[in-house]
Amino acid sequence: MPGEFTDRIAEVDAYAAQLRQLIPDVTKAFGGLSKAAQAPGALDGKTKELIALALSVATNCKGCIAYHARNSVRTGATRQEVAEALGVAIQMGGGPGITIAADALRAYDEFAAAAKPVEA
Repeated sequence: MPGEFTDRIAEVDAYAAQLRQLIPDVTKAFGGLSKAAQAPGALDGKTKELIALALSVATNCKGCIAYHARNSVRTGATRQEVAEALGVAIQMGGGPGITIAADALRAYDEFAAAAKPVEA
């Protein structure tokens, strides 16, 4: 079931494919950086996704919110864990952080609802 944030990922992916053709070295380097930054180490993947989601709010990047909300669902983050990470983003971002954090929670809900198994 598509939604605003699912559509946002599709839009970004479509143009990212074009960027990969136009500037392959840059996009490959960014992909490598992302993979290295998200690799489990002292922090697990879920924690890193929650940090990325909070930073998405702090930088007001709706595309980033979409990707990291989706990835938070994929790594098993709970709605409460997402809310607490967003609380830190609000603390660091002040008043505007509340409206952006509300978008991030809505994005998480969209992907969590889509991830639930459909009962036959």
